[in-house]
Amino acid sequence: MKRPDGFDPGARPSPDRTQRTTPTASKPARDRPEAPVTEQETDVLELDAARLTSKRGSPKVAAGPRASSAGRTSVTSADRASKTDDRASKVEDSPSTTEERDRPGQPSDEHLLSPREAARLRRRHERQEIRRFTARKRGRHRPWVLAAAVLAALVVVSFAGAYSPLLAVRSIEVVGATRVDQAEITKALSGQMGRPLALVDPGAVKAVLVGYPLIASYSLESQPPSTLVVRIVEREPVGVLQSGTVYTLVDAAGVTIERSDQPIAGYPTLMVAGGATSKGFIAAAAVIRALPADLRARVASVSASTADDVTLTLVDSPAEVVWGSAEQSAEKALILAKTMAATDPSQVNQYDVSSPSAAIVR
Repeated sequence: MKRPDGFDPGARPSPDRTQRTTPTASKPARDRPEAPVTEQETDVLELDAARLTSKRGSPKVAAGPRASSAGRTSVTSADRASKTDDRASKVEDSPSTTEERDRPGQPSDEHLLSPREAARLRRRHERQEIRRFTARKRGRHRPWVLAAAVLAALVVVSFAGAYSPLLAVRSIEVVGATRVDQAEITKALSGQMGRPLALVDPGAVKAVLVGYPLIASYSLESQPPSTLVVRIVEREPVGVLQSGTVYTLVDAAGVTIERSDQPIAGYPTLMVAGGATSKGFIAAAAVIRALPADLRARVASVSASTADDVTLTLVDSPAEVVWGSAEQSAEKALILAKTMAATDPSQVNQYDVSSPSAAIVR
């Protein structure tokens, strides 16, 4: 079977094309005898050289006129010998087979590469070596990179959800208001309706709630998907100040909670000099706040002219309680409760707890 290039492996060589030895290499350093090369082998070497040169983009080797009968190239013996000698020189100058195995993918005739192609192959090899030596390091960093990417994605999704219209305020809930009208506060905060929960304006809410003196403090709480909770702490009344026929219920800071023309039940009367800004009022209010709920309900009035002479009167006993200053009020309240439990308040004129370590009953 003939090959496409016209060479027939089964054809016998013609009598005039006998075996002959290749001429001695042109280089003086080569002294060893050359192996005999047959005509068929010479044709194969020529065809291989022509294919390799055509792949590298060099001009094709002229093959001369072809014989019409056998399809083989008609080249003189001298030309074949010269080409065979050149081919042998190239084979001897080419890299060793060991180097070719170490560098797969590179052509064996490296001297045929252009400088640009050689530089490109060298850069490719360097990149492969860098990736091979840094593979373990990149493997150690991969979990951290993945965790950082997941965290960044969660942050982005959270921010996108928090500021989206899906989490807008659609209802306002007021918690902890007893003296303040909840419906009135909800209506006053209607300007926050439709805002995303993350964009509720605390300054605007404060400006509304400051207008209610009964509110001591407040806090805002967002309950997704659409509820704004306003938790209110109202002012705690401590007593009633009397001015003529007007009774004013105040807290420990002297803020008016309620006014009435009739005595306000459930709270002691504050008899202090100088009103809600005096030192006597501050001491009396501190004493009332330190009393337990059951003992506070038994106090009829609190009087104080200075910060050190607070005196209490009881509802169910004619006895008075000498308290002294507002210092150690919690300990004094505990001593008074134990002393009243051990005696009959209706038979006592005075409880003196101004010195908690030595309470006196008269």
